[in-house]
Amino acid sequence: MASFRVKGGNHLKGEIIPQGAKNEALQILCAVLLTPEEVTIHKIPNIRDVNKLIELLGDMGVKVTKLGPESYSFKADQVNLDYLETEDFLKKASALRGSVMILGPLLARFGTGKLSKPGGDKIGRRRMDTHFFGFQKLGAKFHYDSKNEIFHIDGNNLKGCYMLLDEASVTGTANIVMAAVMAEGKTTIYNAACEPYLQQLCDMLNRMGAKITGVGSNLLHIDGVKKLGGTEHKMLPDMIEIGSFIGLAAMTQSEITIKDAQVHRLGIIPETFRRMGIKLEIKGDDIYIPAQKHYEIETFIDGSILTVADAIWPGFTPDLLSIVLVTATQAKGTVLVHQKMFESRLFFVDKLIDMGAQIILCDPHRATVIGLDRKYPLKGIRMTSPDIRAGVSLLIAALSANGTSIIDNIEQIDRGYQYIDERLNALGAEIERIA
Repeated sequence: MASFRVKGGNHLKGEIIPQGAKNEALQILCAVLLTPEEVTIHKIPNIRDVNKLIELLGDMGVKVTKLGPESYSFKADQVNLDYLETEDFLKKASALRGSVMILGPLLARFGTGKLSKPGGDKIGRRRMDTHFFGFQKLGAKFHYDSKNEIFHIDGNNLKGCYMLLDEASVTGTANIVMAAVMAEGKTTIYNAACEPYLQQLCDMLNRMGAKITGVGSNLLHIDGVKKLGGTEHKMLPDMIEIGSFIGLAAMTQSEITIKDAQVHRLGIIPETFRRMGIKLEIKGDDIYIPAQKHYEIETFIDGSILTVADAIWPGFTPDLLSIVLVTATQAKGTVLVHQKMFESRLFFVDKLIDMGAQIILCDPHRATVIGLDRKYPLKGIRMTSPDIRAGVSLLIAALSANGTSIIDNIEQIDRGYQYIDERLNALGAEIERIA
């Protein structure tokens, strides 16, 4: 198990290019199973979760060709459905939560699917009901082997229908859309997720020959087609990385320019960090964050404490609440961070408290952060990364702290951030990867 040794206190300076969006990549890669024709994808991030999914697709018989550092072509003309019956498939799929999104394409094109209970971050319950509810509405039949935790799905003769989703799940919506594009008749999905990732997926499917309207809204209409063709697709920059770099710049008093950030696709992310007191300038598609020794958290209009909470798009993404929380520790003022979706995602705050942060964990979903305007800098300690986003938050804390920190279990960070140590070291950080 690898670790980072981080020397804190350095002020970073320079330009950084965000990687391709992890959450988009997991959907887009699964969509290659929908066609026997070639699909070329650009700006694929070189991270553990994405690489594992590409490996899984290759094991299923998809021809995978690496065209460049961030570009691949895929051709799923000889998918081996027998591989789904092997222990190797079940083991690899269960280790990767994103693998659940192969079900929609498999049901649409081949009428069958099988999956063991998927893994992923340990951030609380992450139920699969929305995915399966949508498949069942389309006519799929489920059998759950509770002893082995394996789902068997019969998706022959999928038919379009109207469905109102119980929650606007991003991965659930993506999975249902991919199943519906080749179902017979018309499908209407209300309360659909509408994140930029979903918009990208729908735009790609339409280029492949699908008929999806309402893209960007929570009401999607899908007219089923007989087959889909190949296409070429470029992924968005990762909005979670962009938010992480904004928080990093503020915490470490650094001057950073985030290049090609596709600002118009970031929703309220820039404005939320501005409410944290962070100065940032939009220059075309770049975001410039000047070095700032002090930043003050706003209050609500009536003077009450600011609350930053996650919400479905276009609300604030839950993946950045950990970044907001750690950034607030060195601000002036107080903020209540409300993580509505996952009940275990805030449990990393005990590490920040050990570093000297003033945080009250109110309950599993809420934490109050009291920023003391750098009067009491954080101190370096040894800690463990519990999940991707908490791991990067701890890395940001370590980079701003006095002294040296050790962060264990950095495989979690590598799941979501490519070459994060090398890229930050190029800006002046001192991060050493140790065995």
